[in-house]
Amino acid sequence: MIRLAPLEPPYDADVQASFDAIMPPGAPPLLLFRTIARSPRAWRKFRAGSLLDRGPLTLRQREIVIDRACARARCGYEWGVHVAAFAKAARLTPEEIAATAAADPACASWTPDERVLLDTVDALHDRATLSQAEYAALAAQFDADQILEILLLAGFYRTVAYVANGLALPPEPGAPALP
Repeated sequence: MIRLAPLEPPYDADVQASFDAIMPPGAPPLLLFRTIARSPRAWRKFRAGSLLDRGPLTLRQREIVIDRACARARCGYEWGVHVAAFAKAARLTPEEIAATAAADPACASWTPDERVLLDTVDALHDRATLSQAEYAALAAQFDADQILEILLLAGFYRTVAYVANGLALPPEPGAPALP
């Protein structure tokens, strides 16, 4: 049962415009977006920090960080949304997708930089910090802009997990379940 009723169409013009800006043409807005948009302030803040634009990481790197952060937070809603919407474009194999949700994300096809991404998300999830060695491994693979993006993505999607899990959002149609 949904804990907060989402907005239903028709939407106010400004809300519709913001949905149109972030959703593919013809796709209805996600339940998460419609629920947060109940509060104009929360919706503005969410969109301002959402990192929905292209950043300094590849789509594949972004999705590895997002999928792992959502899986570690046991957020089936957002993990499923990202797997359904981006896994194919990010060239994530079924084995890699499953690994993002596994206790040990080991997968033979991960590159060294991808393994560092997974380790970084795990350290942040477990301890909310990186050791000197973990940061050195991250800095050996990524530049300053990329490191900031990785940290921001992991933190933002932890926040998304809090919202989606706290509101008990059901999966979006067609989204896979978190194993």
